[in-house]
Amino acid sequence: MKSTRILLADDHTLFRSGLRMLLKDVPGIDVVGEATTAAEAERLVVALKPDVLLLDISLPDASGIKLLGKLLQLVPETRTIVVTMHNDAAMVRAALASGAAGYVVKTAADTELITAIRSVADGRTVVHLDLGREELGALVESGVGRKVDAQGPLALLSKREREVFKQLASGYTNQQIADDLDLSVKTVETYRARIGDKLGLRSRADLIRFAIDAGILGSRPA
Repeated sequence: MKSTRILLADDHTLFRSGLRMLLKDVPGIDVVGEATTAAEAERLVVALKPDVLLLDISLPDASGIKLLGKLLQLVPETRTIVVTMHNDAAMVRAALASGAAGYVVKTAADTELITAIRSVADGRTVVHLDLGREELGALVESGVGRKVDAQGPLALLSKREREVFKQLASGYTNQQIADDLDLSVKTVETYRARIGDKLGLRSRADLIRFAIDAGILGSRPA
C-alpha cells in the first residue's frame, strides 16, 4: 500500500517533534520533511510534493492563511490541514476559503489527527473544533465544507462593508470611520454588526486577528 507522505510546518520545535513521534509508527504515513517558516514550507512543498501538509497558521515570517493560496497555485495536488491553537469558527472559514482541506485544533486527540490525515488524503474535507452548540450551528449554517468563492469569506461582505471592516481592523474608531466615509456613527455601528454576523467575529481583537491571518493587514508585531 502506498504511504501518505506528510510535511510538517510549525515553528514550535517541541510540537513538531511530538507530531513526528506520533506519526512515525502509524502504518501508511511517512513524514518526509519539516519546516519552521512559511518560506521554508513553500520551498519544501514545491520540492517534495507531499500528499498532505500539516500547517500552523501562525508562522514567524508570514500568515499560514496567506501561504495557503500560494501553495494551492504552485502544488495543487498537495492537500493542507491547518493544525492550530485557534479554536475559532471565523478562522476555519478563512482557512477553507484559502484552500485548506482540513482544520484541526492542537487540543484534538492523537487519533482524531490521524483520522483527519487519512480522510484528507482520500479527498475529503475535515474540520475538528471544540465549539459550543450555538457556534457549531452557525458554522454549519455558514456553509463550511462546501465549495467557497475564490475571494474567501470577504466575498460575503458588500463593498462598503469591506471598507468599514478594513478601517475597524486598522484601529479606527466608529467616529473616525464615519467622518472618513461620510456616514453617521449609527450607520457605522450597523455595518459593524453586519460584518460580525457574516464573518462570525464578535470583538475588535477578532477583527484584527482575522485581518492579519487573511493577509489584509501586515504581520502581527513580534
